[in-house]
This record gives sequence, structure tokens and C-alpha cells, in this order.
Amino acid sequence: MDKSVKQFDDEMHDFLQHAGAGATYPPNCFVSMKAEVVHYASRTSLTVKFPVLEDSLNPMRTMQGGFIVAAFDNVFGPLSYAAARCPCVTMNLTAQFIRPILPGDWLTMTAKIVSRGNQILYMTAEAFNEKKKLIATGSANAMMLKPEAKASS
Repeated sequence: MDKSVKQFDDEMHDFLQHAGAGATYPPNCFVSMKAEVVHYASRTSLTVKFPVLEDSLNPMRTMQGGFIVAAFDNVFGPLSYAAARCPCVTMNLTAQFIRPILPGDWLTMTAKIVSRGNQILYMTAEAFNEKKKLIATGSANAMMLKPEAKASS
């Protein structure tokens, strides 16, 4: 296991333990897609790979666009939490589909933090197949849910 993956897992478990509200890592949506964290650069990028499963195929037997978007969300979400060190909510997520990906292949996504404001994170990602062909690109904005500072009396 890449040391960065262990670092990411440790950071997520530690963060979510303090987040409360029954937060868990990895979430069920990550597990059901059989996602695997490949690489993590602290607070700046995350690479995750997803097998193209039979359950994710459209009638043309390629990975349905909605599953590709779900994969983007499964990379942007954890990266936003790791980067912000607080819970985040996705404000918007866009995807551009370049070419299909077939069953038995792996979709590998790398998401990066492009801009980190006081409340908003802007992220981009690229998704490739095993032959390193670009499958899709995506972008998202996430709002950080920082606890409000208590007013002093």
C-alpha cells in the first residue's frame, strides 16, 4: 500500500471520528462502487480507481454517465473533507464525457484542489481508462461547513 493511501485513511478516520452525526469512512456509496484510493497528496489531490462493474453498464454495455458522475462525487467529496478539515457540501458538479469505458476496465480519477477560499473549494478532475485514454473530465465547487465562532461576552 502506498504510504499516501495510509495517510489519507488515517486522516479521514480521525477527521470523521470528530465530525459526529454518525459520519463514516468509507461511505457505502464508495464501497458499493468498489473504489480504491491509489494516491493522496496531502490536502491537494486524490486519485481513486473504480472497476467498471456490470451493475454500472448502460444498454450499450459501457459505463453509464451517472455512474461516472458518482465516481467523480466519490473523489471530490473525500478530497474536499481532507482539504478543508471540516465537513463540506457539494454546490455543483459538472462532467464532460469524452469516450466510453467498457466492462472489465478500470476508471482512474485524479481530483485536485484548484482554489481554496474562505468558504468555497473549487476542484477539477480527470478520469482515464487503463490505456491512459481520457474518459471524462469534471469540476465541482464545495462549501465548507465550518463551525461558527462563538461570540465573546
